[in-house]
Amino acid sequence: MSSKENPWIDICPGIRRRTVTHGETMYQMIAELKAGSKMPEHKHPQEQIVHILSGRMTVFANGGAHELQAGDSYYLASNVPHGVETPEDTRVIDTFSPPRHEYIALDEEARQQ
Repeated sequence: MSSKENPWIDICPGIRRRTVTHGETMYQMIAELKAGSKMPEHKHPQEQIVHILSGRMTVFANGGAHELQAGDSYYLASNVPHGVETPEDTRVIDTFSPPRHEYIALDEEARQQ
């Protein structure tokens, strides 16, 4: 599935995502985070790898604040509470396993509107 077929969907103020692709056991999305945006602490059953394409972010997880910049990646195990803050405009690729079926369903719903 081409990412061009998938809509941009707001996750929270200043943060939006678009599915890149997915398969039976993986899901990948691109996210754009505006300067000063915050993703509140949350958790999910999927493992996640965050890869910073541009900009900077702080990931709050595992009892600490992890400063990431372009080229850095960070692994989050299943059900680990985490949140992020971005001091500048930031683009990331997030990879999840297993897939984020709720995001795939939201993509389908948005395409039908």
